[in-house]
Amino acid sequence: MMADRRQRRTRHRDDGYTLTEMLVVLVVIALVAASFTPMVMNRFGSAQVRSAAIQTESLAADLDMFFIDVGRYPNETEGLKALLSQPADAAGWAGPYVRSQRNLIDPWGRDFVYEPASDGFGARVISLGADGARGGEGRAADIVFP
Repeated sequence: MMADRRQRRTRHRDDGYTLTEMLVVLVVIALVAASFTPMVMNRFGSAQVRSAAIQTESLAADLDMFFIDVGRYPNETEGLKALLSQPADAAGWAGPYVRSQRNLIDPWGRDFVYEPASDGFGARVISLGADGARGGEGRAADIVFP
């Protein structure tokens, strides 16, 4: 009878984890997460830059298609919205040239900047980078095409 009670007490003590063991596991998980988070965030940041470069190139190609159909690039007032809906004086417009409004927004959630050339032949598409301001370095650098 006495041995039976001892076995139950011993078994009861071995059934779970102590607070110290749980804290050690949490600290290890936190250290692993802290070491991998910067690498993951850096990958995410570089993916945004690559995505913006691809999008600016794609928008420039869409502008060229607009030019082929209409005979001119959108003016400053029309901007990139001319790729989505037909401007009033754009005979020959065969768009939309982009699928949706989302195609006109960069990976940081801001509108692409459209700058038509002063001579009317050509245009630049710009993403202002992570900081949303002209200039910058690294992720904050402007992405310009062409």
